[in-house]
Formats: sequence, structure tokens, C-alpha cells
Amino acid sequence: MVIDQYIKYYGGEIGRTKAQVLRSIKAFELAEKPISTIESANIVAMLRGMDVKPQTRGNYLSHLAAVISTARPAWGHDVDPAVVRDAAIAAKRLKLVTKSQQRQRRPTLDELDKLMRHFGDRERRRPSMLPMTRVIPFALFSTRRLEEITRIRWADLDVKNSRVLVRDMKNPGEKAGNDIWCDLPAPALKFATSMPRIVDKKNGKEKEEIFPYSTDAIGANFTRACLFLGINTEDMPDEDRLYFHDLRHEGASRLFEMGLNIPHVAAVTGHRSWTSLKRYTHIRDAGDKYESWEWLKIADEPYRPKRS
Repeated sequence: MVIDQYIKYYGGEIGRTKAQVLRSIKAFELAEKPISTIESANIVAMLRGMDVKPQTRGNYLSHLAAVISTARPAWGHDVDPAVVRDAAIAAKRLKLVTKSQQRQRRPTLDELDKLMRHFGDRERRRPSMLPMTRVIPFALFSTRRLEEITRIRWADLDVKNSRVLVRDMKNPGEKAGNDIWCDLPAPALKFATSMPRIVDKKNGKEKEEIFPYSTDAIGANFTRACLFLGINTEDMPDEDRLYFHDLRHEGASRLFEMGLNIPHVAAVTGHRSWTSLKRYTHIRDAGDKYESWEWLKIADEPYRPKRS
């Protein structure tokens, strides 16, 4: 199957979300057809059968287009990329797809306090638990994406200059090999340096990563906690739900609220243009509301993981 071939070839380069979307497409009748026989009408039919928002259908169509446009030049499959283009035109006219809306969701201090208390209690009861009380603040203050956090190595951390090398940073049209040095705000640096050199149980060697955990594990812990605490509910609209990625939004907006200018904020987030950065300028207050945040003191003590 071409989708499997695409995922296997690109591996981690395509990202967890895109790979998940492509695997979901395999559940539709379209995936059972030989790629050379796929027509625009088949793609439109798949979109019609999706009980999701138009923006989500647009994401599915975009990722499917990437597979089909690669199939002929990369692996010699007899497929016309125009079938996706024609399907996209029809889907837009039928209002099956629309552009994704920019999220404006930011966590409140009350929500973050609930999450930190929840994970703090769990870590005290089970010291071997994934240290979400350090991952969450680092994500917020560093403005790093989840995939970036789990890739950061100790060798990528420049403590003296308070910066970090973000490898394969997501950027339109470019990802693999797109390594960028980003400034690391003081609270983020403190949480990073509070982590120990974790030893791999299999070979007894120190792991290279500062946060050597899987994106799936971190994401699942965050999602389950938001549901358990009532921050999210099953019937809540997507735009009102809190996701781990919203911590990046909060962190970037915080920098603007503190009075940093565009170049300074971009030096932290890694954005290359004002156009892509302006989505984070949802200013609520002036100053740093995290200056006296009670959970900052967690980083004063080194994290000491215990084996389960």
C-alpha cells in the first residue's frame, strides 16, 4: 500500500499527527483501490463520508495529496496528481473543506495549577512516573513543540548563553536538517538543567536526550489529565479544548505580554516572519503573570527518577 510505503520511507520526518492521519485514511474504501484507478470522485466521496469539521477534512486532503504527488516520481506508481487537485476544487465548491482556523486557546493559570497539582500528586505516589511537572513548564517557557522537546540532547543545550539547538525544526517546505539555535528563557533553562542524566536500563549508558520520553506518552498523559480534571469534556468543541501544543501559544504570548519585541520573541520561538508569529499576540495582561508562580520552585530541586 502506497500510504505504508510513504510512512516507512519518511519515518519520523512527517510528524506524529500526519502519520496518524494517513493511517486513518486506510480505514476508508479509497485505500482498498489500486492507486492507478483512483479518481477525483473517489476522494470527494471519502471526504463526504467523514464526520469531522471542514478544516479537518482539509488536513486529510492535504496529507493525501503529499502521498499521491510522491508516488509517481519516487516509486513509479501510475497515478495522476491532478486527481487530488480536481478533488480539492470540487470539495471547496461543495464546502466540504475549508482552511484550518488559527487556534486562540490558551491555558489559564487555574487550569495549569490543576494540571500541576494532579501530576505532582501522581509523581509523589509513583516516583517512576513520567515527570510531567517538569515537561509542562519547560514546554510553556521554552515555547517548544512536543516533538522538539523529546529530541533535545544534552549536547544541544548551551547553558552559558542560555540557548538550545532545535533540530529539524518544523518550517513550511523545510524540516529535515533545519537545525536552529533558539534562546531559552531563564525558567526553561532552569527546568532543563534540573533534569538528571537518565541511564538507559537496557545498556546501562546515559541517554542523550534531556527529556527521553515518547511524544505519545507525554501527549496521552496530558490529554487524559485534561479530561479527568474537567478542563476538557467529550462534547466540548475542538476550539475550546486544551491541547499540549497550546502551551507553546501561551509561552509565546507571555513573551509579548512581558514587553519583548518581535525579534526577541522570534529568537525564542524560532519563527522567521512576523506573519507566522502574529497569531500569538493575544495579549491578556501586561507583565509576567508567572513571576511568582508557585510551581517554579519545583526546578529548585533536581529531579530524581526512581525505577518502578
